[in-house]
Amino acid sequence: MMIRALPLLALFATPVAAAPFQNIDALEARLINALGAGIGEPGGPATPIDRRLKLAACPGSVQIDPPIMGAVALRCPAANWRIRVAIARLSGSQPTVMGAAAVKADLVVRRGDPVDLVAETGGFSASVSATAQEDGALGSRIRVKADGRNTPIFAEVIDAGRVRLPGFK
Repeated sequence: MMIRALPLLALFATPVAAAPFQNIDALEARLINALGAGIGEPGGPATPIDRRLKLAACPGSVQIDPPIMGAVALRCPAANWRIRVAIARLSGSQPTVMGAAAVKADLVVRRGDPVDLVAETGGFSASVSATAQEDGALGSRIRVKADGRNTPIFAEVIDAGRVRLPGFK
């Protein structure tokens, strides 16, 4: 009886599922949200994330590192992968990728500087004191820590000592 049941079990056995991959669309949407600018827009990703990438699904949250040398890194320590995405900067009318030399030339905020973090919309303005976590030029996105917050947030440099929350103009 047992010998007859084995072929039957083999027919109903489910094939081994392929390992799931990271959803690139969701990863790109999260990056755009974190940077506060769309693809090709100043401060946003210069190009879409390559859809040919087959990254292992991240069991936790994907970490977004601050922009360094014109690119932002997306990391999944649990799955042991990291990708870098270039950030666009408006130069004239064409978006270009920021270079390290261009960024160093016009820095207006230095790491550790106190800055005013502002949000302005429709005649309303709110600001709070914060500390810059990295150097930044006009129009660049940097990490800042507001007083009493443990996690840094991204903000756009709008003047020496002033940064703005993305999405507020």
